[in-house]
Amino acid sequence: MEHSYDLVVVGAGTAGIPCAAEAALGGARVLLVEKDHQIGGTLHISGGHMAAAGTRRQAERGIADSVEAHLADIRRISAGTARDDLVRITAENAAETVDWLDDRGFRFASETPRIIYGHEPYTTARTYYGVDEAISILEVFERLLDEAVATGRLDLWKNSPVIGLTPGEDGGVGGVGGVTVLRGGVEDVAVRAGHVVLATGGFAADPELFLELEGAPLVSAAHPTSTGDGIHLARELGAAVAGTGSFLPTFGGLPHPTSPGRANWSDRQLLIAAERPPVEIYVDRHGRRWVAEDELSIDEKERALTRIDDMTFWTVFDDAMVESTRSGRPLVVGWTPEDLRDRADRRAGVHSAGTLEELAAKAGIDPAGLVATAARYNEAVAAGEDPDFGRTHLPLPLARPPFYAIRNHAISLVTFAGLDIDSDFRVRRTDGSSARNLYAIGEVIGAAATCGQSFCSGMLVTPAITFGRLLGRRLAARDG
Repeated sequence: MEHSYDLVVVGAGTAGIPCAAEAALGGARVLLVEKDHQIGGTLHISGGHMAAAGTRRQAERGIADSVEAHLADIRRISAGTARDDLVRITAENAAETVDWLDDRGFRFASETPRIIYGHEPYTTARTYYGVDEAISILEVFERLLDEAVATGRLDLWKNSPVIGLTPGEDGGVGGVGGVTVLRGGVEDVAVRAGHVVLATGGFAADPELFLELEGAPLVSAAHPTSTGDGIHLARELGAAVAGTGSFLPTFGGLPHPTSPGRANWSDRQLLIAAERPPVEIYVDRHGRRWVAEDELSIDEKERALTRIDDMTFWTVFDDAMVESTRSGRPLVVGWTPEDLRDRADRRAGVHSAGTLEELAAKAGIDPAGLVATAARYNEAVAAGEDPDFGRTHLPLPLARPPFYAIRNHAISLVTFAGLDIDSDFRVRRTDGSSARNLYAIGEVIGAAATCGQSFCSGMLVTPAITFGRLLGRRLAARDG
C-alpha cells in the first residue's frame, strides 16, 4: 500500500506537534511520526520556559514591554552571537504564541511572567512556564492533536522511527520526495510527501555525534531520544551544520548513581549565587580553585568550566557550612543537612572524611593541592578579601570536620550545533543553497541559532512552538 501525504513531520515534540496540527487544521493531509512510544519528547523533562514581550498576561500585571526591548536583551545576553533573523521572527510572534496557549487553557504558574536568574537575566519580567513546567505545554498539545486527528487529515504513528529521506526526482538536488519509516519498529514503509519537516530534537544522548559537533565529552541529562536523528538523515543529502564552536554546558550536575556518562538532574546542586550565596569552594582535580564561587553571571561560570580538565569539578565544604544552610537554600536541591550527611560515601560522587587529605583521596582530588587551596582560602576569609578570584562572599573558613566533596560535571541538556536553515526554515546544504521542500525546526537547528553562545531564557521552547505553528500554517496554505 502506498502512503502519500502533503506533509510529513518527523518528531512529535515541542516543534513537531504544533507544526503538524496547524497544517492539518489548515487543510493539509499530514503524517506525524514519532520514534518513541509516547509523544512530547523533551517536554517530559524540560522546565518549559517561554519568553514573550507584549502578552496579555504582562498587560494584566502592569508590565510594560516591547519586541524591541526583548530583542535588545537577547542581543546583550548572547553578545550578538545568535541568528538575528530567526531571533526577530521569534520575538515578533512570541506574544501571539503565549496568548494562543492562554486561549487553549494553558495553566500558567501563578508567579509568571517573571525574571529568571538561572542564567543571564532579562531586564523585564517576560518568562512564562506552567504549573507542571513543560508538561503543562504537553497538556495543551494533546488536546490540539486530538482536534487535528478528528479532522481526518492527521495521522500519528508512534514507535516509528524515520530511517531515511527519499531524494526527490532530481536526485535530492531540489529537495526530498518522502521518507522511509520503520513503522511499529518492524516494517519498512515508504511514504511520499510534498514536504518533510525535521523536528527531531537535539543530540545530547549521542556521545559520538556530540563529540564530533560540540567538541566536548558528553555527560548527559537529556531525554534518551535526543540522538540527532534529523541531523544524521539530512546530512546524507548534503545538509550543512551550523553553530559548531558555540557549545556551553549547563553548570554542574551530580553523576548518575548507576549510569556512567549521565547526570542526575533531579538532585543537582544549587550553584546559582543569586539564589544561594555559596559557602563552599569549587576545585578542579588538582585541588585548585578556578572561579569566584559567588560570580553572579552563571554564563561566566559555565565558560570558565569549559577550560578545566574534563569539565569536572568538586564542591568542597565542611560541617559548619552544611549546618549553615539549614535555614536557607540547600546545597543540593531537595536535600536536608541530614540527607547530605547520610548520603556521603553512599551516593555516587558524594564523599566525606575527617581530614582534607582523606577527603581528597576518596574523591580523586590531589591531596596536596586541596590542602594548600584550603589554607589560602582560609587566609582570604580571615582577611575579608580574596586576592585570587575576587570573591566577596566569604562567610566561613573551611575548618570544621567532617569535610565533604561532591563531584560535578559540565552537563548537557541541549545541544548548540544543528542543521543550518534559512529564514523560511528550509534546510540549507553545504553549498549554501536551500532545499525546496525539506525544513527543520526545534532543537534540531541547534540552540546557537536562537541563543548564540549563551542560555537565553525562553529562547529554545518559544522558537520551537512559534516556528512550528508558522511553518504548519504556511505549508497548509500551499497544500490545503
